[in-house]
Amino acid sequence: MTYCVGLRVEAGLVIVADTRTNAGIDNISTYKKLHILADDEERLIVVASAGSLSVSQSMLSMLMEGLPCLDDSGLPRSVSGQPTMFRVAQLVGEALSIARRAIGQTLEGTKINANASILLGGRIGDAPLSLYQIYAEGNFIECQPDAPFLQIGELKYGKPILDRALTWESPLEEAVKVVLMSFDSTMRSNLSVGLPFDLIAIPSNLKRKVIRRRIEVDDEYFINLSSEWSRLLNESRAVIEDPPFMQPGAAADVPAQKKPAADQTPTLVQSG
Repeated sequence: MTYCVGLRVEAGLVIVADTRTNAGIDNISTYKKLHILADDEERLIVVASAGSLSVSQSMLSMLMEGLPCLDDSGLPRSVSGQPTMFRVAQLVGEALSIARRAIGQTLEGTKINANASILLGGRIGDAPLSLYQIYAEGNFIECQPDAPFLQIGELKYGKPILDRALTWESPLEEAVKVVLMSFDSTMRSNLSVGLPFDLIAIPSNLKRKVIRRRIEVDDEYFINLSSEWSRLLNESRAVIEDPPFMQPGAAADVPAQKKPAADQTPTLVQSG
């Protein structure tokens, strides 16, 4: 299992992916899951993958070589040749679907899962940043301001902090902090997610520098964030009032009386 998060806020785009892979508790290793599909003056396009490594590797190889031509030009369809991020999402979805079907056929009858999912983000030219989640079947959704994050992999443990603390208006620095809290929470609850993490932060402002960073086990900031987050959670827990019904001398809970069913309403007898 793995964990990847993409954030698309007004200030920019952030994608973070862990590197832990496992095929059983005695076969754990690391593998880079954040990949650059294009990086030049015209476009910066990034993908993060979760699920079957064989499927995601096959998809990446197809994208690098280019998908078969659909017109008379004879030229393969590549990421660098797509005019918009929407077209890139269609191409990535097609490659993922082809890889899944091909590898799934070879694994038919086994218990090995051939599914994979992708986060795709970036920009082309001076167009706005875009973030997509691409499913194993090749279909996809785009991240929207009312829910400015997407997750793939082991998502349930890190979702609450994203729901509570992230908004479209969050500054880029705040967004990076929140997503790292999400990863810290996930690590504490699931050993299949672990350091190092790969991170890229792309500001909406073209004049700001793109941040690329690998967060290692000894990363000073992440160690401090994890420690402070735990301390502040415990302090907040202690400040919140205990349930009053648990206090000594509190009134015993009285079972509610059952109301008569509609067809059992007592009939009033009129005395004469």
